[in-house]
Amino acid sequence: MAADPDPHGKAATLARRRRLLSSSCRLFFPEDPIKIVRGQGQYMYDEQGAEYIDCINNVAHVGHCHPLVVQAAHEQNQVLNTNSRYLHDNIVDFAQRLSETLPEKLCVFYFLNSGSEANDLALRLARQYTGHWDVVVLDHAYHGHLSSLIDISPYKFRDLDGQKEWVHVVRTAQGGNRHIRKAGGVFVADEIQVGFGRVGKHFWAFQLQGEDFVPDIVTMGKSIGNGHPVACVATTQAVARAFEATGVEYFNTFGGSPVSCAVGLAVLDVLEKEQLQAHAACVGSFLMELLRQQKAKHPIIGDIRGVGLFIGVDLIKDEATRTPATEEADYLVSRLKENYILLSTDGPGRNVLKFKPPMCFNLDNVQHVVAKLDAILTGKHKAQCPADHVPRTQPSNYNSLVCSTAGLGILWTMQEARS
Repeated sequence: MAADPDPHGKAATLARRRRLLSSSCRLFFPEDPIKIVRGQGQYMYDEQGAEYIDCINNVAHVGHCHPLVVQAAHEQNQVLNTNSRYLHDNIVDFAQRLSETLPEKLCVFYFLNSGSEANDLALRLARQYTGHWDVVVLDHAYHGHLSSLIDISPYKFRDLDGQKEWVHVVRTAQGGNRHIRKAGGVFVADEIQVGFGRVGKHFWAFQLQGEDFVPDIVTMGKSIGNGHPVACVATTQAVARAFEATGVEYFNTFGGSPVSCAVGLAVLDVLEKEQLQAHAACVGSFLMELLRQQKAKHPIIGDIRGVGLFIGVDLIKDEATRTPATEEADYLVSRLKENYILLSTDGPGRNVLKFKPPMCFNLDNVQHVVAKLDAILTGKHKAQCPADHVPRTQPSNYNSLVCSTAGLGILWTMQEARS
């Protein structure tokens, strides 16, 4: 077999990916994918050095390759990385720091590798505690890629085996806590996309329901490790004791490793030192205001929903029928990409522009993105030529100021299916 003349070129990488990976593992912008070789803050860079503003990546919560997070992982890797059956300080330090952000009732922690694992464990905890199987979920919610979670994710199961008889789908969570608790069920808050200050007003999205509301189980993933594979479940003593009563050990080889916990602690440090929760509130409010101005100007914009740096812009064909403008949304995302802005669509009609950038996304980024959005919608803007795009040699300062129901998905396990 002849050697590849350019084994690291974009075309060669794409060809190898198509040969070696399943086609179900899809790329962003599949017609013309971007080969990303570096990330810093809210920016990503391709193999040509072109700089893109990342409005998609809520995994790199405090910014791509944040130096303090990278340093924490590197330093701990040089000393020790092993499983959580050995006694070490990082896991208890991390649990303590997380407990300080949560209501006092949520005081028992389990560490895992991913948000999917966290939600699967939440199901096990809830079912063991209640002794029942039924689950209530929000419409269009997505809770992970394990089989147990596909079954409770309308976003996925409607295209697969359909809805199980023990799954009950509701359109809103309003008043759900009162009904679920009355039925003897437990409330699970999935904070995997929206936790850790992203909503701005609060550290956790469930706190938007009111100061008195406390879920029985909270799941965390994605942002907790800023790209490092770490996740967590927090619950009450009562739920944990019911799980422990089975006598079956819970063990996760990599969950709660010294490196994972060092990374998690560094993320919490950055959130606090750089005041990123307040930053998300400030920048998110500014983004919402500029988007509302665009709504008044462009009839294609329907609702603008969200809070903090988790915002959805609904694109519609007609205000009366509210028909999803799916093709237009796809076109807009493609044109933004040509202008070095990475955005994605979501929602049942794939017509919702979904903003969930790294938390260091700033006021200048907001003005730039909305200006490009406006120019494309007015049809007066030509795509910027790569030659005209000069990337910065250094990323913006991390300290500069500034709805998808899948991310806000909340599920409950009920004692009675029809209660």
